[in-house]
This record gives sequence, structure tokens and C-alpha cells, in this order.
Amino acid sequence: MIVEMRVYHCLPGRLPALNERFSKTTLGFFQKYGIRQIGFWTTLIGPSNHALTYLLQWESLEERERKWNAFQADPEWIAARAASEAEKPIVERVENSFLAPTAYSAMR
Repeated sequence: MIVEMRVYHCLPGRLPALNERFSKTTLGFFQKYGIRQIGFWTTLIGPSNHALTYLLQWESLEERERKWNAFQADPEWIAARAASEAEKPIVERVENSFLAPTAYSAMR
């Protein structure tokens, strides 16, 4: 198992728009492509409260590349993302890391 941690750093004031896009649109596409989420978090205390962090679970990097690329290329997703940013951009930058559990991790 591989866990992908993604952190979306929003432009000031745009986190509500990102939360709305995930809850009303993105999660439906995740389901369509079999992308499994572990959870989503906002920053309570930290360097910025304009961030959304979430974790995805993958069986392999090959699975991730296949499913993520299909999701990103979906014309309906591309149109929905563009519509959500018609007023102004939402995300300033995205960070992602791929994590592998240790032998002593409760989640393996």
C-alpha cells in the first residue's frame, strides 16, 4: 500500500470554494475512477489556514498513475474545474508526497 498526501494551498479567501468543489464535484469523479480517499483536513493551527490536506490510498504507483491520469484527462472534470474557477483561481500551488508504511505502522 502507498499513501499519497496532497496539500492544496489556496489563494486567500478561496478555501471555501475548494471545499465546495471537493464535496459537490471532485469526490464524484474520485468514485468514478476508483480513487480511494482516507480523509480530508483543514489546518487548525499551523503556518497557513488556507490549506486543504488529504490522503489517498493506492495499491501501487502504477495504479495511481493509471487512475489519476484518467481522472485528470476526463473532459467533464476539466470543464467542472474550469467552471469552479471562472470567477477567479482557487489553488495557488499543490504539494504531494508518496508515503510507504513502516513495518511497525498500524496501517500497512
